[in-house]
Amino acid sequence: MKQNIGRGEFSQFPNLTQTSCQEDDVSTCVQHLNALSSDFESRFEDILTMIIPPWIISPYGDIEETNVIIQEELTELSSNEELEVQFKNGYQQFWLQNNIPVNYPVLWNIARKFLISFPSSYLVERGFSAVSKLLTKKETHWTSLAEEI
Repeated sequence: MKQNIGRGEFSQFPNLTQTSCQEDDVSTCVQHLNALSSDFESRFEDILTMIIPPWIISPYGDIEETNVIIQEELTELSSNEELEVQFKNGYQQFWLQNNIPVNYPVLWNIARKFLISFPSSYLVERGFSAVSKLLTKKETHWTSLAEEI
């Protein structure tokens, strides 16, 4: 997108194609998009560099695993036809079934780390938001008390 905007091609933004943009405005937008891209790369570096084992996304495919214990559980899992039907609901739902941690503990201990890593940042941000709201309410409360006095 930033390359297209830098060239003055605004096909992603139909409303911009109907207006004339000054070179300085385009340059500012490109600089902003570069900064945003750099921020995303640094902020989500751990997620972008994460190597997810292929068997987590597709446990019923042809997968070669060097770890013998993992290979044994994968072989057992791939022969379970009842679970294969459940896999059609998506790999997230598949791994979150109650019987997976019990029957395939080694696979579960690896897979759960990848399933839990994404919502954790949401929960942290939600917690910060809640604290921020509490502090704002507290400041507002103290300000109104001070005004009454």
